[in-house]
Amino acid sequence: MDKILEGLVSSSHPLPLKRLIVRKVVESAEHWLDEAQCEAMFDLTTRLILEGQDPFQRQVGHQVLEAYARYHRPEFESFFSKTFVLGLLQQGYHSLDRKDVAILDYIHNGLKLIMSCPSVLELFSLLQVEVLRMVCERPEPQLCARLSDLLTDFVQCIPKGKLSITFCQQLVRTIGHFQCVSTQEKELREYVSQVTKVSNLLQNIWKVEPSTLLPSLQEVFASISSTDASFEPSVALASLVQHIPLQMITVLIRSLTTDPNVKDASMTQALCRMIDWLSWPLAQHVDTWVIALLKGLAAVQKFTILIDVTLLKIELVFNRLWFPLVRPGALAVLSHMLLSFQHSPEAFHLIVPHVVHLVHSFKSNGLPSSTTFLVQLTELIHCMMYHYSGFPDLYEPILEAIKDFPKPSEEKIKLILNQSAWTSQSNSLASCLSRLSGKSETGKTGLINLGNTCYMNSVIQALFMATDFRRRVLSLNLNGCNSLMKKLQHLFAFLAHTQREAYAPRIFFEASRPPWFTPRSQQDCSEYLRFLLDRLHEEEKILKVQSSHRPSESLGCVETSLQEVASKAAILTETPYTSDGEKTLIEKMFGGKLRTHICCLNCRSTSQKVEAFTDLSLAFCPSSSMENLPFQDPTSSPNTQDDGVMQASVPGPSEELGVYNSATAAFICDSAVNDRMVGSGPDEFCCTENTSVPNESSKIFVNKDVPQKPGGETTPSVTDLLNYFLAPEILTGDNQYYCENCASLQNAEKTMQITEEPEYLILTLLRFSYDQKYHVRRKILDNVSLPLVLELPVKRTTSFSSLSESWPIDVDFTDISENLAKKLKSSGTEEACCPKLVPYLLSSVVVHSGISSESGHYYSYARNITGTDSSYQMCHQSETLALASSQSHVLARDSPSAIIEQDLENKEMSKEWFLFNDSRVTFTSFQSVQKITSRFPKDTAYVLLYKKQNSTNGLSGNKSSSGLWVNGDPPLQKELMDAITKDNKLYLQEQELNARARALQAASASCSFRPNGFDDNDPPGSCGPTGGGGGGGFNTVGRLVF
Repeated sequence: MDKILEGLVSSSHPLPLKRLIVRKVVESAEHWLDEAQCEAMFDLTTRLILEGQDPFQRQVGHQVLEAYARYHRPEFESFFSKTFVLGLLQQGYHSLDRKDVAILDYIHNGLKLIMSCPSVLELFSLLQVEVLRMVCERPEPQLCARLSDLLTDFVQCIPKGKLSITFCQQLVRTIGHFQCVSTQEKELREYVSQVTKVSNLLQNIWKVEPSTLLPSLQEVFASISSTDASFEPSVALASLVQHIPLQMITVLIRSLTTDPNVKDASMTQALCRMIDWLSWPLAQHVDTWVIALLKGLAAVQKFTILIDVTLLKIELVFNRLWFPLVRPGALAVLSHMLLSFQHSPEAFHLIVPHVVHLVHSFKSNGLPSSTTFLVQLTELIHCMMYHYSGFPDLYEPILEAIKDFPKPSEEKIKLILNQSAWTSQSNSLASCLSRLSGKSETGKTGLINLGNTCYMNSVIQALFMATDFRRRVLSLNLNGCNSLMKKLQHLFAFLAHTQREAYAPRIFFEASRPPWFTPRSQQDCSEYLRFLLDRLHEEEKILKVQSSHRPSESLGCVETSLQEVASKAAILTETPYTSDGEKTLIEKMFGGKLRTHICCLNCRSTSQKVEAFTDLSLAFCPSSSMENLPFQDPTSSPNTQDDGVMQASVPGPSEELGVYNSATAAFICDSAVNDRMVGSGPDEFCCTENTSVPNESSKIFVNKDVPQKPGGETTPSVTDLLNYFLAPEILTGDNQYYCENCASLQNAEKTMQITEEPEYLILTLLRFSYDQKYHVRRKILDNVSLPLVLELPVKRTTSFSSLSESWPIDVDFTDISENLAKKLKSSGTEEACCPKLVPYLLSSVVVHSGISSESGHYYSYARNITGTDSSYQMCHQSETLALASSQSHVLARDSPSAIIEQDLENKEMSKEWFLFNDSRVTFTSFQSVQKITSRFPKDTAYVLLYKKQNSTNGLSGNKSSSGLWVNGDPPLQKELMDAITKDNKLYLQEQELNARARALQAASASCSFRPNGFDDNDPPGSCGPTGGGGGGGFNTVGRLVF
């Protein structure tokens, strides 16, 4: 029969006839044949299957072999023996190579035919050895796929025990050698199908024998981490990722990132190749594992690897966005790489040139999936442009391309950036190590205490959070300058963009420290703030004069010494700036004007002076705190005169913190508190650190009703203190006014009115009073309520705009018009007009913690406020309301601002507030600000910053439409950006070096973890090394010098 079949398949008969005869041959298989005839038939059909010249011959071979093996099973079992199969696998078949896929197919079919025969067990044992040998020979994808088919159907052929681990490892290596040289779609699809079969085999083995999984993954990492230049592992390894259980991510990433045997070069190679896997179609979870490894490396502070890999692969990842199958994973990895790479714009700028083309291409196809993708990409781009503003030439084309897509809110952008930075990654992999964390969840940067410098840190943070002032400072063109303003700009830039948890302001501290401040000693923050603003103001005035004398030269920015400022200040103040264009930045932001008016009660002649101020020093009302001071004369109880004005005895200068250069006279202290005698020379208006206190007390008269709590306890507010500051004062007794018209000392009435309001109103609460008995400065610990909305009475007038501002000016009513006389009447008569109430919002609060000015600690609460926030425009409603009191410039207690304030508090403003405690920055709420003194009696508000609410404000606008100020802040100059980028890289290197040093010690040292942070029942900080100050946010390791 075999001869007939052999002649038939090689004859030239028509194909239908051949098929008919073959059918007859298959049917004859039921008849009995001797062993020799069966063997001849099996040999012929095997030859047709393996060496058939055309598909018909191979088909005939399969049909006849299956028929005869079914009916003659003992004979086929004898033919398909262990020796025969071993010969096929090791030597091939005649001219057919042993690695030909036809041989595996033949064996696969043969096993199916003898599956019920006892001899199959011997074949299984043989194949367990042979398949391991085959994978060690690195078979091609096609052969490996056929082998996978065989082992999937016959799992008994898979090596067992330790050999199963070896088999899986070798199979992983084999996949790592796969290559597909064809670019044709058909061949590519076939290649992907073959790889999928092999990876599915490994998945099945891992499920049955879990002990093989970890060694297999170790082999994967060994392949992709190889630094052998002659070997490039196949991207086909990506097909294995989808089969790794996601719950193993933590264990595997910890194993990889903390293994001291894994060198940086190997880890870099592995990460790069995993990123290459993003191009593998149909592979799931590749992006998940890539991001997990990126986070794991960040957690152990291996930032060098992250920087190198990001810069090397960011463009490749971006290009993967063009391919629909891998786009979701590529976008996820791209987002993480860009958002975490926050120390430098370098990575983002690598893809910027490609963004516009990609956006236009996807917008044109109009597919829903493309629109969804573009919305996600647009959010990412907005986040990066917000973080790295200052490149309008790069960003304007992008802004134009994505203008039709929604822009995320600033709050969402900040949240995304804060959660994505390398330094904000959760360090669950090495909890026993000392963590050098980056910025807190607030996204704000602390200031390291350089040794009792909390007074400076609290002031700087308050100024930095004054949004409009910060933007003006950052927008200044100070290239080539070495001025104090340049140093402040540098400090602000680092606070905004550094990756450090806390920044050490050493250069600025040395440049801004008043010369009488002893280093490493506690100082007064209000005194420092005044000195700082004065220095910046005078320095700018000097530069303006210098530039006006040298119009052909560029602005000669040089560092001005304190002596130069003092020597030139007197000359410069002779020609004070009046127009906005001539004002200094300090005048524009913090400068206001206060008119002091004195009326002789005898002849009714008046004197007045208009003075500039940058802060108002508010004394406590006599009926409140003053009467409880230790040095208060107990016999000086208040009494009421015939005119109903309350009289009280108040000590001399109870606050000597108003240190100010006599040449500028820009800071005004309350006359009752600072004992300013009317008609005294300019030098008598100034006080210094160690000013002696006069023995005589000043007598003041105020028509101020102090509100009382039930039981008689006073509850002063900032509004009360401001009322008291602006209240009329009767100068009598030892404090009589010398009237030049009367040529004698006379009783007089003194009033003060604010005639020009500042953008930022600085209020200092005069808490430190001099105890004449014990010769010490004591602190008034009374709680003061802080209104969120403050209405400042401003009485603008042009009547004296042309008069000189020199002191004094005497005006006789007999020599002036009746209209002018009406405006200068005593405050006891009805005024013709009411002051305008200008609304202010609380921006920051500097708190002093302690019981004296020589000790304690400073910290600050602050929030971002711009002048155009629509939620605060309700404040302007109160401007049209007149005050009922005869003293129309004094704030009413039941002002509409109380209602407005309550409404604003109900708008969930807690997320806006930050607590700056040297190195530590945390979220807080306005309720915490209000309750600080009630919770911690020694912690009291000291310096307040209020922001004026304007209907329009050019500084606060977001200029994203023009591409200039993408994040609201102005673009940084290249010099500043380069310095910040350099320092950020240095910081990451410092963290990495410290992490490696700790990792080496962790193996032998016991792990102890003490969480950071304050106890809820402790005050927010102290100036000691363990408080919010001295030690800062860095531990000893963080202070190492590299």
